[in-house]
Amino acid sequence: MDFVETEGDTIDAAIDKALKLLGVARDRITVDIIAEGRRGILGFGAQKARVRAELRKSALERIETAGAIEAETAAAEAPAADINHAAIAARAEAALREILRLMGIRATVTQSASANGEETVLEIRAEDSGLLIGRKGQTLEALQYLVTRIAGERLAGDGPHLVIDIEKYRERRRKSLEDMALRLGEKAKRQRKTITVDALSAADRRVIHAVLQDDPWLSTKSLGQGSYRRLLIIPEGDRKKREGSDAAPGAGPQGAPRSARAPAPAESEDDDA
Repeated sequence: MDFVETEGDTIDAAIDKALKLLGVARDRITVDIIAEGRRGILGFGAQKARVRAELRKSALERIETAGAIEAETAAAEAPAADINHAAIAARAEAALREILRLMGIRATVTQSASANGEETVLEIRAEDSGLLIGRKGQTLEALQYLVTRIAGERLAGDGPHLVIDIEKYRERRRKSLEDMALRLGEKAKRQRKTITVDALSAADRRVIHAVLQDDPWLSTKSLGQGSYRRLLIIPEGDRKKREGSDAAPGAGPQGAPRSARAPAPAESEDDDA
């Protein structure tokens, strides 16, 4: 049961009785006093104290409750084909709003679709945007992980991914990673040695894999365990020559015509694919 109403000679006695019935400690309930009770005169007119005791909900339960209400509303308003997608997106948005409230951060959250239609984006606007982004986006990634766990890994079956962004941070981060990947890729080919990039999230590693996957003279590989892993950028010129590449004799990586290059697919872990 979630609540009880109990009586006692005093308010404290009524609360103690409620705690025994619910089987919890005092800090796990909220109490509403229905009647304070009175002793009466010479035994006449006495009235018991009466309280209503209700179990407290955890922060996560409040988030999930808020999300469920938003999801039901969205489902009622959406066309039948889009009910699952709209309901779960609404649940994610409500969960994010509640998390930000519990963090004590004043922010607005808007929902939109990405230009390619592959993502549903929850965009946060707040004065403390740097705090929410964190070092290399780690706080933002934690927010996304928590909200997607509450709302579901995918919005609706094979539908769009859920993405949480703050004032277009992800777009700026992606451009920075693409520039870094191209620069380090050229360095790996020029020096003919593997370049190691430390402590990247799965999302960041996917960006680098994607940028370099079409370069036939490079391959990429994730190394390590956990969410943040190292990424290797590996020059493949020597291997291609040993495998009988039909590049012109004496031609370096930059001199071989593209048609003569055998593409080397990027190596990646499951979460980078």
